[in-house]
Amino acid sequence: MSDKSAFVVSPDWLQERLGQPGLSIVDGSWYLPFQNRDPKAEYDAGHIPGAVFFDHDKMADPDSNLPHTFPKPETFAAAIGSMGITNNDTIVVYDGPGVFTSPRVWWMLRIMGAKKVFVLDGGFDNWKKAGRPVTDEVTKIAPSAFVADFDAAKIASFDDMHEIVQEGTRQIADARAAARFTGAQAEPRAGLRSGHMPNARNVPSSVLADNGYFKDINGLKKVLDDAGVDLSRPIVTTCGSGITAAVITLALESLGHENNVLYDGSWTEWGGAKDTPVATGEA
Repeated sequence: MSDKSAFVVSPDWLQERLGQPGLSIVDGSWYLPFQNRDPKAEYDAGHIPGAVFFDHDKMADPDSNLPHTFPKPETFAAAIGSMGITNNDTIVVYDGPGVFTSPRVWWMLRIMGAKKVFVLDGGFDNWKKAGRPVTDEVTKIAPSAFVADFDAAKIASFDDMHEIVQEGTRQIADARAAARFTGAQAEPRAGLRSGHMPNARNVPSSVLADNGYFKDINGLKKVLDDAGVDLSRPIVTTCGSGITAAVITLALESLGHENNVLYDGSWTEWGGAKDTPVATGEA
């Protein structure tokens, strides 16, 4: 087994292939309010040549009262096709800090049928620091057909989570920061209780990378082992609104763990409900 994830590509790898046919580059940046960053404004000011912008807030189900609910497959496929991306492209997704919100796009594309999807190691912030190519030119897009092949079984619903919590059918790995997980820190969204789902394990997404670079295979395994995540069991990943949960999903898949699902409603749904069981303190 390689010492790096098979789903992550290096900046050198991407820079050598800029402009090649069949390569699609996606800026999947999104930020929490306290980060004070505007992803679309940053993309407009400068991006990797050829990159298109993926708007997490718009690429969601408009009929849901949750912030990042997976959209209808046909809606997602039409939007991705309008970005000039096909199922057969080699797709590289990046974000600003690196391995923060890009795995969510990686995960969405994969469960919608794209076969060759990767995350850029280090992110755009490190790309710029290294003096690699950046442009503010508008990316020319030739609309394509993206064919949806949706694997709905990779998404856990609210009802699924009730069963998982009650019956322990899957281990739960929560990507939120430790203080939010324990309940010591209030949730950034109003109206949510603090804490975590009973028996969940805390794997803060930030500890799976160093300065935006995804840990190697041994490092990923150590983080999960230290958090008490049993890789021999089925696992569900969760977070605040379903975005950074995908960082854990990326780690699991990198380690060859395929029996995993992502709870799309995440804590916004669970913590916002009135009658769901909530635990506080360490797991």
